[in-house]
Amino acid sequence: MVGRCLHRGWSPCARPRFAHCRESRLCAGGRDPMKHRFPFVRTQKRTHGMFTGGLSRRRMLRGILHGSAVMVGLPPLLSVRHAFGESCDDGFPKRFILYYWGNGMLPHFWTPTGEGFGDDWTLSEQLAALAPVKDKTTVVTGTAVRVPNLLPHWSGAMGFLTGAAPVGNDSAWDVTAPTFDQRLAAEIGGDTIYRSLEVGVLTDQSISVAGPGARYPAENDPYTFFERIFGSSFREPGSDAGPDPRLAWRRSVLDGVMDGIHKLEAQVGYEDRERLQNHFDGIRDLEQRLARLEEDPPELAECSRPGAPETEYPDIDGRPQIGARARIMSELSSMALACDQTRVLTYNLSSPLTNVLFPGVSEGHHTLTHNDGGEQAQVHEITLAIMDEFAHFLQTLDAVPEGDGTMLDHCLVLGTSDTSEGKTHALDEFPIVLSGGACGAFKTGLHYRSHSQENASKVLLSILRGFGVSSDSYGQDDAYAADGLSAIEG
Repeated sequence: MVGRCLHRGWSPCARPRFAHCRESRLCAGGRDPMKHRFPFVRTQKRTHGMFTGGLSRRRMLRGILHGSAVMVGLPPLLSVRHAFGESCDDGFPKRFILYYWGNGMLPHFWTPTGEGFGDDWTLSEQLAALAPVKDKTTVVTGTAVRVPNLLPHWSGAMGFLTGAAPVGNDSAWDVTAPTFDQRLAAEIGGDTIYRSLEVGVLTDQSISVAGPGARYPAENDPYTFFERIFGSSFREPGSDAGPDPRLAWRRSVLDGVMDGIHKLEAQVGYEDRERLQNHFDGIRDLEQRLARLEEDPPELAECSRPGAPETEYPDIDGRPQIGARARIMSELSSMALACDQTRVLTYNLSSPLTNVLFPGVSEGHHTLTHNDGGEQAQVHEITLAIMDEFAHFLQTLDAVPEGDGTMLDHCLVLGTSDTSEGKTHALDEFPIVLSGGACGAFKTGLHYRSHSQENASKVLLSILRGFGVSSDSYGQDDAYAADGLSAIEG
């Protein structure tokens, strides 16, 4: 019998919700469902209920629930691995969005003229697309990511978002702390079906990392993302349709293997028991989110199921349909936020080191950052195209009415990259754009210029506090910040 796998979002081929469950699947109807009540899949032989060898690296914990076989994947264990909500005053939810693109910008085309509020400053050429939302946007320039710049692109990307230098090398890097979006999701993401969502346009790898060895994927297929969020389990506000009856069964799947969990915990050491507990806490958390699908949806007037996107967006003449892909993902992401499916979203337009071939240029993006001569006119054109898509995303949020304002007013969108000047992988003049203000928690219509290369971690500490998270500091070592950037705080 072919197994039916229940994964992240409960849609076929969707990825697991939790990084520590990255290889896990909750499956019903697998092979030999009645062979053993709680067998642990091993590579060694079994003798009288015990095993003569160690646990295998690829492990599944099986059990019986209502007469059906269920399996829960296990996390990597030390004993078997290689050496190696906040709401606004008007009642609408406060959301955080990380909008990310690779290869930075060109500081001399990026930095606005003038400083202060309103007419005291003027958008630069590369930021000109933000004009329709300038009064809801703050541009921070002159700050620096204070980590050793040993891993080009990744030092900036992870150094800013985790507040600590990444470890390893270009081909095998890792982090020592979660990225900022995931830290914030742990604080404000507990009341929604999805603690966070990670989407991609030109990449299937998210900049989001839950911790060491736990990088999230990015869903870059618009139709798959649509099915996951707005598929059969989605109910519009005011809908008479009841919840999917399969949800209760899926929500209880972990109960069928609890005895096996306790047996396994008795066979491993302290650190592995802690890993197992974190793993199964994550699955239980997912079950609780399924329970929310059985509840009546929140009464959000602008929430509705969007039309299904195309199933394919093929390249044209060897170039991706960047605009078409970006705009449908922006629309789907906007509606996921409007329907309160999540309050933390990471939008990965492209990734560090991306070599995507943009319209009108001769080579890939990363190649051009190093090979384009003079003032890098082609890199400039690519940055303009990226900012066009960023501006469209912001305007999509701003087009959704909420209360006396718009959804953008209830969000804080952080736009950033992995470097300032891609050619030199510079970590000073780091690109930081804040839009929305999160219900007045942050000032808008501002260009703040640091004249002392202030620590970029101060921005993230201010954001944490603006979302009601009590935190004494952000970052480590030279990136440590005990004070926020007061100039941007509302």
